[in-house]
Amino acid sequence: MNPEANQLWRAPRWALAALLALLGMLGPFSIDTYIPAFSGIARALGATPVEMQQTLSAYLFGFAFMNLFHGALADSFGRRPVVLWGIAMFTLASAGCALSQTIGQLVFFRGLQGLSTGAGIVVSRAVIRDMFPPAEAQKVMSQVTIYFGVAPAIAPIIGGWLFVHMGWHSIFWFLTGVGIVLWTANFRLLPETLHVTQRQPFNVRNLMQGYWQLTSNPRFLLLALASGVPFNGVFLYVLCAPAFLGDLLGLAPTQFFWFFVLTIAGIMGGAWASGRLAGRISPRRQIRYGFTIMVAVSVANVLANFLFKANVSWALFPIAIFAFGWALMVPVVTLLVLDLYPERRGMASSLQAVIGSTANGVVAGVIAPLVMHSTRAIALTSLLMMSVGLVAWVFVHRRWPDTGRAVTAAA
Repeated sequence: MNPEANQLWRAPRWALAALLALLGMLGPFSIDTYIPAFSGIARALGATPVEMQQTLSAYLFGFAFMNLFHGALADSFGRRPVVLWGIAMFTLASAGCALSQTIGQLVFFRGLQGLSTGAGIVVSRAVIRDMFPPAEAQKVMSQVTIYFGVAPAIAPIIGGWLFVHMGWHSIFWFLTGVGIVLWTANFRLLPETLHVTQRQPFNVRNLMQGYWQLTSNPRFLLLALASGVPFNGVFLYVLCAPAFLGDLLGLAPTQFFWFFVLTIAGIMGGAWASGRLAGRISPRRQIRYGFTIMVAVSVANVLANFLFKANVSWALFPIAIFAFGWALMVPVVTLLVLDLYPERRGMASSLQAVIGSTANGVVAGVIAPLVMHSTRAIALTSLLMMSVGLVAWVFVHRRWPDTGRAVTAAA
């Protein structure tokens, strides 16, 4: 924690959480805004469904690759420069997407978007821990998740409206404008939270030592799996939305927002509950609650899809409840990851994001196209994604029983 944290931000805590949430919103906006236009973009560019799926996987793999470096750069040069350069690159890449005339060009610029958007997500986590002690950090992390949750709810609504009234190019021009606004806001408001005494030397030897220190620690890797992979239980449905919502449930593109509203309501509710529980119960107990909810609803969802024909009247609610369980536990697991190596929080946040986003990329590029035309296959795969995180957490709990045991009193 920065010893001068109290002097860096004198506005209310929620205001900093809102600013950091705006950084995190680049990710969902980059994905959810253009999903309603999938079919239109494919027709305009003469692209196949597989090629359109590559615009997602290119973004996600670019996101995963650059996340290896965002945190390390932020540990050496400070949080603020990495954020500003990342937003600037995102803005230029969004303009490139808007100007694309072929599917190849769109895939390329989507990859550039992926390379840049991770800066805000990765660095914002480190900023929170720079500024607040554990229980307060959990509250802020939960507030960030609540505000962040608004973005995926409104992004498809905005994207659908822009696509219908102004064409698919307007979606990426809108993202360009978002980038300009966010860069301006962070240039004026975001403080440098990494104290000069806590900066890491930027050289190959120190970087390699840091990467080896983290990646050779099984507890770090398992906690990263526990926090990152279960998200794919929800994200799979987002990736499959055109087929799941349109073909299987019979919703029009302008009705997709119901899915996103319910899902994000689950995320926001879980994040709110996580903040309320901060400092009141032990982290591991809160994590157990989150996984219990996800296991129960995932099994129920699989059974329902095998016993009944999927219908919009019930098929969206299990996803929202799953999202609630995920958001209840993920702020806590994220803080456990960051606190394993306090001197390398940026790098820890980076590697945590790499593990999660690599899983996202595999799901987007390989798994989603295989299961997207069957509600049963989607439900089973969602259960399997959650199970990976569950097994990782159970192993941590048994191998290192003190992990998350202490209750840190809220300030």
